[in-house]
Amino acid sequence: MAQAAAVAKPPAPPRRRRASATPRRLPYLLIAPAALLMLGFIAYPVISVFYYSLQEYNPTKPWRNGFAGLDNFVHAFTEDPLFWDTLVFSAKWVVVEVGLQLLFGLALALIVNQTFVGRALGRALVFSPWAVSGVLTSAIWVLLYNSQTGITRYLADMGIGAYGTSWLSDTSTVFPAAIVADLWRGVPFFAILILADLQSVSKDLYEAAEVDGASRIKQFWHITLPHLKDAIVLSTLLRAVWEFNNVDLLYTLTGGGPAGVTTTLPLHIANTSVDAHDFGYASALTTVAFVILLFCSVVYLRLSKFGGEDK
Repeated sequence: MAQAAAVAKPPAPPRRRRASATPRRLPYLLIAPAALLMLGFIAYPVISVFYYSLQEYNPTKPWRNGFAGLDNFVHAFTEDPLFWDTLVFSAKWVVVEVGLQLLFGLALALIVNQTFVGRALGRALVFSPWAVSGVLTSAIWVLLYNSQTGITRYLADMGIGAYGTSWLSDTSTVFPAAIVADLWRGVPFFAILILADLQSVSKDLYEAAEVDGASRIKQFWHITLPHLKDAIVLSTLLRAVWEFNNVDLLYTLTGGGPAGVTTTLPLHIANTSVDAHDFGYASALTTVAFVILLFCSVVYLRLSKFGGEDK
């Protein structure tokens, strides 16, 4: 009987093993090297800029190097005549460029979103300028604006303008010429982002609007634009920061001239650090530019209610 009872007794449940913490930590361990590298490449330069902004640092004049406190910032706001001029031009450049790029990019996205023969080729041609680097873009447009072999030569052959005219060396034409050159490369950026968001709009909304008798303009205003709001806000913010920091195109295209009329604040910073070797003052200007961009970005996102629901 005792033997039968022992046989009938169910076996004890197996003891649960403690879950190892390694599998839970494994994803973080795998991304740790990349995260540390990114932190080093981003955090160290930022901290260095803040540090040198409080220093008088010029390798060509080591006897003057040392702690400067807020002297660099005081010099920027009160003594540097180029600071305010370059800041005003930077704001003008960003507003005009981003506004025109958004307008033309939206128009192109609406066009290539339609169904037509050769749409794939059309999209490739529209988006191809975005793959061209800024330096190569400026080199292309320098050739196009060349007074001997460029656009002005052909216009002069047709009786429009005079021979030897250079739009990049005239203070009255250099700004529109630079705007057109950057538009050629910047418009596809908006077209790509807006087209990607356009393709997620339900066609049922447009069909229902047509049944209700809504015109194309009303459909665009009440269906398309509200759907594109976040994409437009994000793309304009990213492009504004990009255009504010634009150095390669203007440096290669105009060099900040003629007479410094196309010198942006980042280009002024580059000239101060690379040409004048005044890294302390250039770091202070960089810090000021960083604060301006951060403030404007926060205000823009708050005013546009990015990510929120429209009431």
